[in-house]
Amino acid sequence: MGVVLYVKKHSLRCLRAEAFLARLGYGVKVVHTTDEELDALLIHFRQSPSRKMTLLYLFIDQRPVGGFGDIKSLERSGNLRRLIRGEV
Repeated sequence: MGVVLYVKKHSLRCLRAEAFLARLGYGVKVVHTTDEELDALLIHFRQSPSRKMTLLYLFIDQRPVGGFGDIKSLERSGNLRRLIRGEV
């Protein structure tokens, strides 16, 4: 199961997301990228009206999960653990 967090450098929100996932004990690969690289990676997700711009983005097993707010919501519901375990 591959858990990858793409983050922009020098962002407090990104550092908080990294720390949050580490505190929960999830093995997450953090990829620091430039604004342009992250924008290029996420461009097709942003075309949907439901997707907002984000400074970071989490992928689990190459599936897009979302930004920091999405991560926290999934954790509160228990679904983040299920996604990481491959149960969803």
